[in-house]
This record gives sequence, C-alpha cells and structure tokens, in this order.
Amino acid sequence: MLQPGMLYLGTSRKPDDTLDKGEYLTLKYGNRHGLVTGATGTGKTVTLQVLAEGFASAGVPVFCADIKGDLSGIAARGEPKDFLIKRAAEIGLDPYEFNQFPVIFWDLYGEKGHRVRTTMSEMGPLLLSRLMNATDAQEGVLNIAFKIADEGGLPLLDLKDLRALLTYMSENASALSATVGLISKASVGSIQRELLILEQQGAEHFFGEPALKVTDIMRVTPDGRGTISVLAADKLMMNPRLYGTFLLWLLSELFEELPEVGDPEKPRLVFFFDEAHLLFKDAPKVLLERIEQVVRLIRSKGVGVYFVTQNPLDVPETVLAQLGNRVQHALRAYTPREQKAVKTTAETFRPNPDFDCAEVITTLSTGEALVSTLEGKGAPSMVERTLIRPPSARVGALTEPERAQVMALSPVAGLYDTDVDRESAYEILAARAARASQQAEAAREAETGADAKPSGGSRWTLPGFGDDTEPVQKPTRAGTAAKPRSAGYQRETVVEAAMKTVARTVASSLGRALVRGILGSLKR
Repeated sequence: MLQPGMLYLGTSRKPDDTLDKGEYLTLKYGNRHGLVTGATGTGKTVTLQVLAEGFASAGVPVFCADIKGDLSGIAARGEPKDFLIKRAAEIGLDPYEFNQFPVIFWDLYGEKGHRVRTTMSEMGPLLLSRLMNATDAQEGVLNIAFKIADEGGLPLLDLKDLRALLTYMSENASALSATVGLISKASVGSIQRELLILEQQGAEHFFGEPALKVTDIMRVTPDGRGTISVLAADKLMMNPRLYGTFLLWLLSELFEELPEVGDPEKPRLVFFFDEAHLLFKDAPKVLLERIEQVVRLIRSKGVGVYFVTQNPLDVPETVLAQLGNRVQHALRAYTPREQKAVKTTAETFRPNPDFDCAEVITTLSTGEALVSTLEGKGAPSMVERTLIRPPSARVGALTEPERAQVMALSPVAGLYDTDVDRESAYEILAARAARASQQAEAAREAETGADAKPSGGSRWTLPGFGDDTEPVQKPTRAGTAAKPRSAGYQRETVVEAAMKTVARTVASSLGRALVRGILGSLKR
C-alpha cells in the first residue's frame, strides 16, 4: 500500500462495498494546498493526523493547531486498539505498524508548549487592525504610528511600546499631523482601550522577544523525518480573533522569509489551518485579498496550506479555487445553508459515474470520506468514496508527564522560555521625556532663556521633547536680538529633519531601510 513519492490516505470502495484501490496524495503536488471538511464527529481530526504523519514520514515538516487537545498523541507510539485493527483489516493495510513522531509543542501562553512570540513591528498595522477589529480611522492612525516608529528608530516590541508611542502621538498631534497626516485624539483613545482589552485577553503573552524563527518550525530530524509542530490551541480558542490572526501572521512570515523554489519534489513545509472559518469570518475585503494573494503565491515557496473546517462555504471562493487536494467527510443537510453546501461541494468534484456525489456526502460513515487529489499533470482525480487509514501514532491526548518529557527533550528547549525586554520605544520615549523635563527645569533655574539643546549633531529630534525649536538671532532696528523663531516656520520642519536624520542613522547601522511586506510584517 505504501509507495515512494506518495502519501497513502486510505482505500476506496466499489458500489458493492468491495475494496477498489488505494488513494494517494502525490508529494510533488503537496504544495498545491488542500481542504479537509466535514461535520463534527465525522473524523476530520484523525484525517489531519494521518496527513501529518504521512508528510512527516516523507521528511516534510508540519505545523498544525491542536484545538481539542487530542492531537498531542501524535508524539506517542500507537496502541493496537480494536477499532484501529478492524479498520486496517477493512482496507487491507498489512502490515499495520505503530510509530511515534518527532513533535515540538508550542503555546502562546507557555503552559503546554514553548512560548510563541512576535513583535509589534513584525505583526504590522494590517494584522494588528484585524486583531483589534479597528475602524478605518483607527487603522489609519495605526499606519501612522508604524510609519513614525519605522522612520524614527523606535522599535515596537510589545504592548507598552505601542502605548507609549500612541501617547506621544496624542500629546503632539498638531505638530505631527502637518507631516504624517491627521491624527485624531479620539481614534488614539479608542486604540488605547482596545489594547487594554487585548491585554486582559492574554495577548501580552504574544508580543515580545525572543520572536519565533520560522526555521524552528521547519526542522528535519537526523533520520530524515519532518518535525511536527503542534500549537496548543484549546485555551487560545477562547479568543478566536487572536487565534486566526496569529496563524495568519505565521503564514505571512513564511511567505516573506522563504525563497522561491518553484515546484519541488515534496513540500518544504505543510501548514494546517484548523477551524479555518475563524480566519475569514468578518474579515475586511482588503484582508481577504491579501490572504488570497499569499495562498496563491506561497505555493512557489514550497509551502502547502491545508484548511480544515466544518463547511466548505466557510472558505471564500477565491481561496477555495486554490485548493487542489480535497478530503470531504460527511455533511449534514438540515438547514438551507447546509443543503447549499452539499450541492456546491458535490459540483466541485470531478464526478464519478458509480455514485451520486451529493447523495453520498450525507450518508458517509465516521472515518469515511470523498477523496480527490491532484494527479498526472496536476489535474484532479475522479472523486472516490474512501475509508481513511488508521493512524500509526496514538489516537488521543498525551498525559501531562508525557508532554513535559517531550518538551524537555525538544530541540528548542530553553530558546523561547524566558522573556527578553531590551530597549525599545517605551524606554526611548521615556528617556527623552525625562531629559526634556530636566532641560526645562534647568532653563527655569537659569532664567536666562539660553538654548537647552544638548550638543551633538548626530542625534534626532521629535516634537514635544524640549528641543523642537531652534533659536534664530536676528538683528532688529534697536540692535537687540529677536525672540527665537519657532521651528514650525522653517523651510524644513522639525519632523522632516528628524526623520531624515533617523533614516540616515538606521541606514548606516542596519545597511537598509525597514520594508513591510504584503501583510504589513517586516521583511527581514
């Protein structure tokens, strides 16, 4: 049943229920994406585990989310249970061997896996707006904030950095609006409130350093098997928007960082997006367009994206058209929407003259599915009614001691478990505010009106920190010096001069400017 370059999914049946042939997913088409759908309790999670095991055995790293906690058993050797042995006999899988797979557990909260973090800068304004459910006006303010941070050398790493920058923007809205666009104090206040809500929902665990390196979810073991990265998502699902935004951020990071490889013999990584409806629900049009673009283009980087959801209608048509490999478990048809889903799904398969696809979808048993994969020159195969093979690893969750042992032996143990809080926007702005206060106090004590500007021509300035005016001595008729002229009347404004200075400083230190990609994350 096992063939080189092929991933065995199960065995199809003839109309008289006798065995027909093995059904396979060709590895060279594994990066053409896929879809696993079906109602609750029809076997989607086991199918996901079978796919993950197959890709890992072929040397392909896998990333998937563990929504219910029972996918963690993939790290333990399977056990000869009656229903597994029965299924193996039904499909003619002989020998049926048990195995365990190399697994790295991840968790945004650091409870059931290694911590997963990213920085505000890497998240970008578009995904952050999605996470906060921001209005157009608020999204505009966030874009301005990231522009000021990028050009002003203010690293945005965590929530307090963005709060400090927004406070600065509100206090200096008039001076900044003339250069970077209108900054509404009301919008800034609304964003601050949303950040507080995010913090209460646990999002502060997600933002910070050390940030996740995508290479750590693309590991291959010395024996040639791909590592399976399992994200503990049972607690994360309490905040569905954070879950969807996190996975979309990770997908965008893969897109931005990985080089073009065309169509390799097998994928470089397979990414399973469970509960995919959370990604598309209430998403603005611009975000849906970006998602479609990433899904379409990431194929050439050797990454296969597999959406797992209950209803095919949860995935927009523009994205659905990119998914070449399909595993359809049973659907219910009790409501008009469900009946439409059955009809639409049946029409998307290449028809099989042996059965009515729309009729069969509603009568599939648990662990049975309609399967159609890409074959030949990339054309979809005829849909087949298939009994999915049993997994080789454990079906069910690991115990807490077993999970702790896997984490202790993990190749990333100790790399992400401790927070790092280096100097960033919060510290920089606080230091400048303190210095401005000291300068103002010194000026009052001296009562001379002397320039409190510190020496040094390589520094940069921002309004509101006590050094955004340049005294200009201009003779008058009486021969006395004129009052210092405000920098707002200079040919080149202070903000423009500051940004140019910062750009030169950043360019000289980093050798490049900060550039944001399709989804707003930093290109590294």
